[in-house]
Amino acid sequence: MRWPLALVPILAFAAAPAAAQCLLCAPGAAAGAAPRIGPTAETPLRVEIETQLDMGRVAVGAAGGEVEIDPVSGARRLRGALFDLGGFALSGVVSVRGEPGAAVRVVLPAVVDLESDSGRAARVTGLVTDLPPAPRLGPDGRLRFRFGGRLQVAGLDDGDYRGRIPVTVEYQ
Repeated sequence: MRWPLALVPILAFAAAPAAAQCLLCAPGAAAGAAPRIGPTAETPLRVEIETQLDMGRVAVGAAGGEVEIDPVSGARRLRGALFDLGGFALSGVVSVRGEPGAAVRVVLPAVVDLESDSGRAARVTGLVTDLPPAPRLGPDGRLRFRFGGRLQVAGLDDGDYRGRIPVTVEYQ
């Protein structure tokens, strides 16, 4: 029995531009009124992808399957007709800098479609982070977090799948 090879690193993740609230557009902002001083007025957010999410290498059987990367441990779990061919599986790591102590909101998409060089597609779902429910930048204005997710591969789809996962970070 022959198994098609699916190389599934998910590379080239990009951070979406950090969002900030418009101080002059806020409800109740009067012309000539002094803008509210706060984290959005003083320090713009900077988002950097330190490590790209990589699902490693697997062989795919006719029924397909799923590769899951845990954001905390970086452990890889295979489900369905997938077989481990090694390689490094890595959770993604994001670094955020901004106003010390500020509350932030991190948004990851629900679904990301990936493509191989041959035009075949795979889907990443269930993106999660290791962040607490109400993340804040530390006293040094930094926050570092990991993210992982699930890659769904259909049977007989082989290739090197790549895509971008936008990571949006904004002040609360």
